[in-house]
Order: sequence, then structure tokens, then C-alpha cells
Amino acid sequence: MAANIRRTRSGLSSRRCGSVRSSSSVHAVGEGCGGDAASWLTGHGRMMPTTLDSRRDSMRRMCPLLVLMLFLLTSFGCSINPATGARSLTLLSWDREVAMGTEAAPTMAEQFGGKTPDAEVQRYVNEVGHRLLNGIEDGVPDLPWEFTMVDSKVINAFALPGGKVFISRGLAAQLHSEAELAGVLGHEIGHVTARHANQRISKQLGINGIIAIGALIVGAADENSDLRRYGQMGLPALALGGQVMLLKYGRDEELQADQLGIRYMTRAGYNPIGQRRVMETLEAEAKGPRPPEWLSTHPATRTRIKRIDEMLRSTYASTQHSGDYVLKKDEYQRRMLDRLSKLPPPRHGSQPATSSNPR
Repeated sequence: MAANIRRTRSGLSSRRCGSVRSSSSVHAVGEGCGGDAASWLTGHGRMMPTTLDSRRDSMRRMCPLLVLMLFLLTSFGCSINPATGARSLTLLSWDREVAMGTEAAPTMAEQFGGKTPDAEVQRYVNEVGHRLLNGIEDGVPDLPWEFTMVDSKVINAFALPGGKVFISRGLAAQLHSEAELAGVLGHEIGHVTARHANQRISKQLGINGIIAIGALIVGAADENSDLRRYGQMGLPALALGGQVMLLKYGRDEELQADQLGIRYMTRAGYNPIGQRRVMETLEAEAKGPRPPEWLSTHPATRTRIKRIDEMLRSTYASTQHSGDYVLKKDEYQRRMLDRLSKLPPPRHGSQPATSSNPR
């Protein structure tokens, strides 16, 4: 979101007395006006400050107020997230997140071909998704969760604020077990419980506020000052730096969602190796040149696999030697893959599939 700042021209208040007449930029001094003429003239006959000077004074007065407002927003907007245990900036309420997701969900589904036309497949996806919800943290409110398969060949999954989770038919067709499906859905649940969309919006508002304050400070500086000269060069760099910072937040969010997804799937009794196999599928499907990792909103798939391997060797090592954590390959074949194979081609993306990391 971009913050729009409207600058208003404010002239000096007109002082009418006798034959004094004011123009839009300077006040003339005439005879018959009470008061000392020296109060209207400075130096060698230089007139009172112009409208530009007055505007600069207004900007200088506004800057502390804007800084205070930004400070209050960031201070009172920070809270500890029950899913991550970390303090984060979230300016939107849970109710607002739910409203945003509910409003956007029909449009997003339609953009990806609508719901896959198989009620049993939809029921299966919803069933696995709600099983994962049993593992989410205390403190996360009871959201109106929905898990939907969209009729798209594009390999993707995504979540909207407030609990609307989507997986594409193209991605589901590439999976091999219910544990892998749980890995995808758990990852998307993690985005919602960590309130990543809220954080992105809040951080963007904060960056816009900083840039706006910088613009006011630079605008209030004298025209030939170093602050004005270097500020005009520095503001675009500040804006670009803010965008790069948000990309970094995006990569961190993906790794955090992987971590939360594994937590939720193991609490539901799934083998977390399923999450790793999802990453292997994505890596195999990725085609064409990839942008440098630091300019991508997602970490490289190999980076995500490495992080998952670290968790499987440490926190979740016991799950690899216990029969309590299942994959459910046969059930996935019967309830998902066999049924998808009998459907007509997906309504969206039926040309050669493109691949995208789940988000």
C-alpha cells in the first residue's frame, strides 16, 4: 500500500489595514498601516518569508507529529504471535484478516479455474486440512478455515488471511501420499497462524511512513542545502532498500511456514518426510532460469530441503523410527490420484504446466 501525501499551499494570512493589499506570495507595506515597518522588513529591504518558506515551516512542524504517529503504530501494533513465539508488527485485527480473506477467496478460486469438480476430492482435502488444525497453538482464534482444491494445472498452493487455503489440482497430482498433502496444507496453515500477510501489510505501511517522513524533511530543507541535495538522491535508494527488505521477509516467511507445517503434520500423526518429498517434487518440476535467491520471494528449493533435513535429524529424529507417523500412500492413491485421473483436463493452465513454490 502506498501512502498518498497531499501538500497544501498555505499563504501568510492577509493583513488588511489602510491601503495594504496582499498578494499570493508577498505582503506589501503601505502607508497608513499601524505597527513598525521594521517588523515587515528584514535585512536590506527583504520581504517577509514567502509561501514556500511558510510551507517549509509547516513541514517542520508536521515532522515530529508524523514520527510520533509512526512510533505509536509500531509500538502498539507489536504483539507476541502464539504460533511463532516471536514479537511481530501486526496492525490488522484477526477480524479484519478474516474479512479480507473471505472477500478475496471467490475471486482467487475463479482465477485458478474454480473448484475441482469432484466432491469426494474436495471432501478429502478438507478432511486432511482440519485434521492438521488439531495441532495449532493455543492463542490462535477459531477461524473459519476452508481447504479447497482449484481446477488448475499450475503447480501451486497458497493461503489467504483468515484461514482460506488452496491447493491446485496440478500440485495434488504430483504428490504420492497423504503425508505429502498434509505437508503442503500444513505449510499454508503456517502462513495463516504466523499472520504473514498481516506482517507484510504492516511492514509496507511502516516503510511508506518512513519514506513519507523523509520526503517531508527533505522538502522542508533549504533548496541549496546538502540535506536537500543528498536527500533527493537518497529517497529512491531508501524505497528500493525497503522493497529488498520485504523480499527478505518473504524468504524468511517461507522457511518459517515450512517449520510450522512440519510441526502441525507431526502433531496430526503424519511422517514429516512427506514435507521433504514435496520439496523434491517442486525441485524436479522447476524449469527455466531462476532469479538469484536474494531477489526471489522464495528461498531456493535446495535451501528449504537443507533446512528440513536439519529438522528431521534433530527435533523430529524419532519420527523416522516410529510406526506412529504415517505416509498413507495407498489411501492417497485411492481417494485422490485415481479420481483425478478420471476427470476432464483442468479448466486453468491446461497448456504445459508451470511450476511455483507453494506460498
